[in-house]
This record gives sequence, C-alpha cells and structure tokens, in this order.
Amino acid sequence: MERTGCAVVGGGPAGMMLGLLLARAGVQVTVLEKHGDFLRDFRGDTVHASTVRLIDELGLGAGFRRLPQSRLNQVAFPIPGAGLVTVGDFSGLKPPYNYIAMMPQWDFLNFLASEAAREPSFTLLMQHEATGLVFDGGRVTGVSYRRRGGGGNVVQDGGPNREGVLHADLVVATDGRHSVLRRAAGLQPKQYPVPFDTWWFKLPRPASEKGVVAGVVPAFGHREAMIALFRDDYYQMGYLAPKGSDARIRAEGVKRFRERVARLRPDLAERVDAIRSVDDLHWLDVRLDRLKRWYVDGLLCIGDAAHAMSPAGGVGINLAIQDAVATAAKLAPGLLSSRVTTKDLARVERRRRMPTAVVQNVQRIMHRAIFVPLFAGKRPRPLPVMLFIVRHAPVVGRVLPRIIAFGPLPEHAPAFARRVPAP
Repeated sequence: MERTGCAVVGGGPAGMMLGLLLARAGVQVTVLEKHGDFLRDFRGDTVHASTVRLIDELGLGAGFRRLPQSRLNQVAFPIPGAGLVTVGDFSGLKPPYNYIAMMPQWDFLNFLASEAAREPSFTLLMQHEATGLVFDGGRVTGVSYRRRGGGGNVVQDGGPNREGVLHADLVVATDGRHSVLRRAAGLQPKQYPVPFDTWWFKLPRPASEKGVVAGVVPAFGHREAMIALFRDDYYQMGYLAPKGSDARIRAEGVKRFRERVARLRPDLAERVDAIRSVDDLHWLDVRLDRLKRWYVDGLLCIGDAAHAMSPAGGVGINLAIQDAVATAAKLAPGLLSSRVTTKDLARVERRRRMPTAVVQNVQRIMHRAIFVPLFAGKRPRPLPVMLFIVRHAPVVGRVLPRIIAFGPLPEHAPAFARRVPAP
C-alpha cells in the first residue's frame, strides 16, 4: 500500500513551498503534480518582498538571486492627462526587501523542487493527476490518482498509464481555482462578481529592449485594457475585456484582435503579426471566491483551492505561499506524530482568513472603482481622488508600498525550516 504522511496535490507555488517546509521538519511528504514539468505559459511572475524575505530565512537567498529575474522598483499607472502616476515606490523600504522580483514561475518552481529534493522525506510525483479523495468513516484518508506514462522530473517511474491510491495522514489541496479535491469534499466557495476576463499572449522582445529594469506596463482604452510583463526574450501580454467576451473575440478573428493590440500599444504595433491566430490567445476565466470553510476531517485547502484571486495587484502567488508557511508551522508537529485533528486545520484557516479577506476586499474595491466603469465605457470617477491622495498624503506614500510588497500578516519561516547558507 502506498502511504505518506502528507499528500500535497498540486505543484504550484503553495504546493512546492509546503512540500519543502514539511520535508525540512522531517515529515514524509509527497507532492503530486499532473503535468510532466513546470514549463507552462501565462502564470504569474511576481515574487513579492515577503516571499523574497522568506527565501532568505530558509537559507536559499543566494541561489534564488542567481535565477533569471529583474526587479520592479515601483508600480505606476498611466492616467489620461496625468501621465504615469506612481502609486507604490519601493525604494523607501528597508533593503534588501525594497523591490518585487519578476521571474518566470517555472524557474521558481524548479528551484523549490530542487531544494526540496535534498530532503530525504520529500517525494515529487510528476504526471500524477489527482482524481478524487479516499474516505474511511467520514475522514479523508488519501487521494486517488491517475499516472500518465513517462514518469516525471524527480520520480522517473515510466511505464503505461495506471490508477492508484496514495494513503496519507493529511491531504492538502493546492490544485487551484478548479480544485478537483475541493469539489470531491463537497466544499463550495462563495463567488464574488468579477467584471472582466484576461487573454494572455506573447509578443517578441528583441535584444535591444532587454535590460535589468522590470515593469508591469498597463494601457487603458474604451471598454478594454492591456498589461505587459517583461520576460527575458518576449513580452507576456494580457488583454482585459468584459467577462463573457471570449466567444465574440474569437469570432471576430485574429486581424481584429491585432488591431486592438496596436491601438492600445502603438509602440508594439509592428510586431502584432506574431499573434498568428486566435488559438494563440489563452483565456483566463477570472474568478474571485473564498471557501466558507477550508477543511474537512483529513483535508485542508489552501491557495487558490481555498480562495481564487483576481489578477488585480498580482498578489495570488504570494498569498498562496503565505498559506503554505502557516500550514507547515501549525501542522508539522501533528504530522510528525500522525495526529492532525480538525482543530489543527481550523487554526490554519483562522490564521489565513483575515489576510485573504483583506486582499480580496481590496481587489473588489479596485474592480468597482476602476474596472466596472472602464468596461462600461466610462472614466473611473474615483481616480482623481485616488491620485490626489497618493501624491499629497505622505503617510500613504510610506505605507502603501509596504502593503503592496508584504501584504497583510506576512509569515516568517518556522524555526525547523531555517538553514544557515553555506559559505
């Protein structure tokens, strides 16, 4: 019988960080990831200061800083008639945590996986797709999975596809906003209205435009918007339009979409032919939701499985990682003794519910103040007031960058997971 102490389902930022932390505590932990690698486009790139500090506390700062990355030193928005208005300048924060790192998420996940693999109690099973939960007397006691032939980047098991069951003292769902395990447990999130969806695509970035400065460049039009994230050799573009527009955008064809891009970003107009067809557009059904309860006996949901986040603010990765830290800190002792109760799971939820609610409420305010008027074809009325506050209230200028960089209730690495870096 296959067995582990903690089965973590989903190899995203929350799952990989949780696996690393629990393994450092000596817990037998197995992470199941349904894909064969982490190389998937159009994931978030932002690693906020709270996560950079956590990496340092784990003794991994030197290796992290060797990864391909650039630094975002401020957040600015283009406002008609006002130019670029800075709403968050991180230079006033205490070094070395006075920036947001921008890096491809697959590099970050591979880094966490390689560090976790150093721990003898850690196992990563690639190409293992969770299909459901195993119950015994009302308690979750494991997860069923389907293994795709070909193995993975840590466990090379090859062979044909097969199904199996992994028994565990605890199952943690980190399998995202469409969580299979959350649904299998009968947990239903409360949905909040979101006025837009996002379509991700690439545009070329020639060597002449490369540099050390990172950026998240937004552009606003009539009932549409676009953001550009700097990759090493291309721009990751996000087109924002009213929710429910996917069928219309695809029906209008690639030529019409290229015209939209050129109108919003005239400086990139000469390269829109890189969008070969509407199949190059990766639609993100933006959701904002939160579970009323994050657990049942034997199962805990964290990250997007517990609370799907809007892309507004780019905070989803870091909130998920903070969930993972709190989970490891509060559950490692019980996992080491194979005694994790629902009270233990409730403690994790209580710890992380407040910061989650705060961030989601800020996102809802942003939706109502900026995106709802924008996609209705109106100028967001609160912008002049917001700009005045940002420009003329010194306390806001000092506090806002810290809130953006660290978020509410940032977590620190538990003592059992800290390591002194090698000289």
